[in-house]
Parts: sequence; C-alpha cells; structure tokens
Amino acid sequence: MRTGCCGEHMHPYPKDLVIGTKCGLVRPKPARWDEDGRPEKLRQDLEGSLKRLKLERIDLYQLHAPDPNVPYEDQIGALAEFQREGKVRHIGLSNVTVKQLDEARKIVPIVSVQNRYNLGDRSSEDVLKACERLGIAFLPWYPLNAGSSLTIAKVKTLAKKLAATPSQVVLAWLLKKSPVMLPIPGTGSVAHLEENMKAASLELSDADFRML
Repeated sequence: MRTGCCGEHMHPYPKDLVIGTKCGLVRPKPARWDEDGRPEKLRQDLEGSLKRLKLERIDLYQLHAPDPNVPYEDQIGALAEFQREGKVRHIGLSNVTVKQLDEARKIVPIVSVQNRYNLGDRSSEDVLKACERLGIAFLPWYPLNAGSSLTIAKVKTLAKKLAATPSQVVLAWLLKKSPVMLPIPGTGSVAHLEENMKAASLELSDADFRML
C-alpha cells in the first residue's frame, strides 16, 4: 500500500500492525523509475514517509534497489544511521545479489530481502537460499508474474483439482517453496485480498509441488 494511503485510511493503526515501506527511487516521468541512493535523498524519503504515515518510527525500511552511481556502503550506512536515530526499527533490501546482501550485513543487520521471484522467474534462487541460511525473510515481488503464472496449464489443472483459484495455487507453491518466503501479491479489492489470504491454508502435496 502506498504510504499516503496507509496514513490516510488506516491511522490510528492496530498495535500489532507492522508497517514497511521503501526508499531510493525517483520518477523522472510516468513510465520510468530510477535509482537514487544518495544519503540526502534517502533521508528525504524517510522524513516524507514518516510524515505521510503519521509515525515516529517505521518498522521495516527497505532500500528499493542499489544505486550504481552511489557507493553502496554510503547507501547502507545511511539506513544504519536512521536506525541508530530510532526512526527505523528494521532494515531490508530489494533487488540485490548475494554479494550485495553480504556486504550490507557487514554494516547493519538485514531482516528482509525483496527480489523478483515466481514460477516463471527463479533467477533469485541463490538469494533465496542465502536468506534461508541466514534466517532472513524473502519477499518475492511479482509473485504471480503479472498474472502470467495464472495461465500456465499445470497451474489451471491443479487449481481445478484442488477446487482453488490459480492465484491461490501459485501462492501456495511459493509458501511451500521456503519457510522464509513471504509473498506480497498486489490487490485492488477486499475480495481479492481475501482470496489471496486463503492460499495460506491450501496444502499442496509433494507431488503437486514437484509438478509445478
């Protein structure tokens, strides 16, 4: 959820709600996002999020993607400084390699990684394995592969067999894939959200899992 929407529609928050957001992007035009990891920009992003969310501290603050034009240690160092100031509770990364994860962990504890991962794109398999080894949450973005995973014949067949929706099958596959997996499918309605949530109770057999 966009930080502005969260602050406008959900504040005051339930005590057990964990709020996470990201930093480090600029949008020079509607169809384009660019990395901007300058410490002053990350600071600007943080202060803006705190104001819009009506918070004094963000539970999970993630660097959206490493900026190749800014020393990586400066970007992670800025997040570490925010944490020392008490404005950030936990720090996460997005769109990183195993090497970048390791480098960041030398500067500050990392609790989450958000990389693209789904049935059709498993290029971050090594990052997922590293997160498993380190006990770090792995948040796959595009878990439904922009909907293309839902049209796979095997997914549709399995959904029919289990009396489930294709999206539930795909999300259940991700959840069975790893104990550190926390899918983050997008949604535009409460009904869709509730449908996705039911994937947590859908049990795939080992044979079904291997088929996918």
